[in-house]
Amino acid sequence: MTETHHETELLTPSPEGLARAAALLRAGALVAFPTETVYGLGADARNGTAVAAIYASKGRPSFNPLIAHVADVSAAQALVEWNAWAETLAAAFWPGPLTLVLPLRAGHGVSPLVTAGLSTLAVRVPAKACARDLLAAFGGPVAAPSANPSGRISPTTAAHVEAGLGGRIAAILDDGPCGVGVESTILGLAGEAPMLLRPGGLAAEEIEAVLGQPLALRDAADPLSAPGQLLSHYAPRASVRLNAGSFAPGELSLGFGPGSYDLNLSETGDLAEAAANLFGHLHRLDAQGQPIAVAPVPERGLGVAINDRLRRAAAPR
Repeated sequence: MTETHHETELLTPSPEGLARAAALLRAGALVAFPTETVYGLGADARNGTAVAAIYASKGRPSFNPLIAHVADVSAAQALVEWNAWAETLAAAFWPGPLTLVLPLRAGHGVSPLVTAGLSTLAVRVPAKACARDLLAAFGGPVAAPSANPSGRISPTTAAHVEAGLGGRIAAILDDGPCGVGVESTILGLAGEAPMLLRPGGLAAEEIEAVLGQPLALRDAADPLSAPGQLLSHYAPRASVRLNAGSFAPGELSLGFGPGSYDLNLSETGDLAEAAANLFGHLHRLDAQGQPIAVAPVPERGLGVAINDRLRRAAAPR
């Protein structure tokens, strides 16, 4: 699915178009859809292979956290640990161009590829009716970065999406141009004070007026936790050895392709499956407290992003 080129369906926000878009998402396909900020490239946030296809389609260089778009506040509360700040901000600004980063709730079901292995999730209820109609029809969280090749200008019309991703994704839901035109403002609410993680379509001054306090600004030394930023490396407690052709006694083996390993990213050598399994497998091995040795992963397609994350995990610290 990640490498296939096929004709991209153009859908309208009619009941039939929304039903088709929701069915494609349920099938693990990618659907671009409009929000009030920009067009997003959506995948089922609970399907790691579908989320991996986002990165492959965008040519995204590394696995950064993605925003989970949900239909309403209750859908967000099912995924994250809600708090008083979130309650106040959601009441004031949702639906709207504000993303909240909160600790994951137990049983959330979201793929670790959406959070880039972090214990927090970025959530948002978009203001555009078409987007909320799609989310309601789909009945679950949709992970969606901007629907453009990585590094290109964010798309605010269906034509922009078609020009950049046509033939690489299943469908585009066309509901005209986006009104805001810049990505959502992202706030971190998992710390001691609300923190501005990314400026965007909602002014910080408006947020501060509602909160009755200034926003904390992220220090350059803080770990990065939001989309639109480079992510700090995932650092297991044990040492990580890469490109291992053999494994020493006491090492836990993380494999790729055929072979006998403690855990295997993909027995068939499928890079999308490997990406979907990456963070979960690293966490499972790390919990055992022994050194981890990783078999070689090809440096092509999604393998570039997988190896980027593995190199960060293995970096001296």
